[in-house]
Amino acid sequence: MHLSTEQKQEIFAAHGASASDTGTPEGQIALFTERINHLTEHLKSNRKDFGSEKALVDLVGKRKKLLAYLKEKDILRYRAILEKLNLRK
Repeated sequence: MHLSTEQKQEIFAAHGASASDTGTPEGQIALFTERINHLTEHLKSNRKDFGSEKALVDLVGKRKKLLAYLKEKDILRYRAILEKLNLRK
């Protein structure tokens, strides 16, 4: 994993309720987005790394499910996280 504990805490502090609250959908979506961006860059230079490709597809699916959940539960939080992370939907 390329993220250290401190980097994860920064992500959760910026997007979640606090640095120790790792269960919020916003924090998890932000963490998945960071990992997706890292794997995307990795696969640009290592196009035959099929294990990482599968991990990327899995992460995109998890993020999609969390976004769908958040959209159903609270549309304002959903729109806020999309805008904050520059995600298109």
